[in-house]
Amino acid sequence: MKLADGFEPAFVGTSISAHNRVQVAVYDYTTCIQVLTAHMSEEEAVEHFSYNVIGTWVGDDTPIFINVHPYDSLNEFLEED
Repeated sequence: MKLADGFEPAFVGTSISAHNRVQVAVYDYTTCIQVLTAHMSEEEAVEHFSYNVIGTWVGDDTPIFINVHPYDSLNEFLEED
């Protein structure tokens, strides 16, 4: 299992990949951005994170980054038929 260096405060647990049954590290996206804003603006942090972290593939055990939402806001993210 690969870890995202420097994002330890954002680590929330692990998950099993559905397609290959590999355990992967899971991080909170918002906290990752907060980690980066200690060294750069929020806009720079989002751009850096999108390109250099989320955009990097390091194999089947590449970490995943989640957005945490309360359940009652789920309808905002569901596709309508």
